[in-house]
Amino acid sequence: MRKLTHDEISRKRITLEKINEAKKLPVVVILDSIRSAYNVGSIFRTSDGAMIEKLYLGGYTATPENKDVLKTALGSQKSVKWEKVSDPSGVILTLKSKGYRIAALEQTDESFPYYKVPATDFPLALIVGNEITGVSKELIDLCDYSIEIPQFGIKQSLNVAVAYGITIFNFRRKFDELANEI
Repeated sequence: MRKLTHDEISRKRITLEKINEAKKLPVVVILDSIRSAYNVGSIFRTSDGAMIEKLYLGGYTATPENKDVLKTALGSQKSVKWEKVSDPSGVILTLKSKGYRIAALEQTDESFPYYKVPATDFPLALIVGNEITGVSKELIDLCDYSIEIPQFGIKQSLNVAVAYGITIFNFRRKFDELANEI
């Protein structure tokens, strides 16, 4: 086994010029007032890696103009479509009218494990909430369901960017498996 060089890895990747032509994971992500600009940048980078359709930056979520977002996004803000929205409710209603299923990444009395989302639920909109307060009640009320990452230790949750990464790459795997079956 030999570690690949940066050039070898880069040759396998799509270019920024061709990113808009690529088939995207049919998932849009709505960030609901994420406090940490570092988490936002990390979510941008993960979104690029999973090649999602679009990020909506809701509430007071920082945008890529913020130097701390840029520090952790490492250029991915150029490859991920994004839009700043003050109130994501309208976006959610529009997505619903276009046939998207709406899921909150949140622990609720009806949430189920993230890995049990059916592959047939694409296209999907995933709402990711604030690090302290989670997804707002107003947005939860617009969801079709909520999903969670089961916790086994003494803490109740994971860092928002980590939780998003686990969830979105599970969605990527499910979608790729579904595409290969067709």
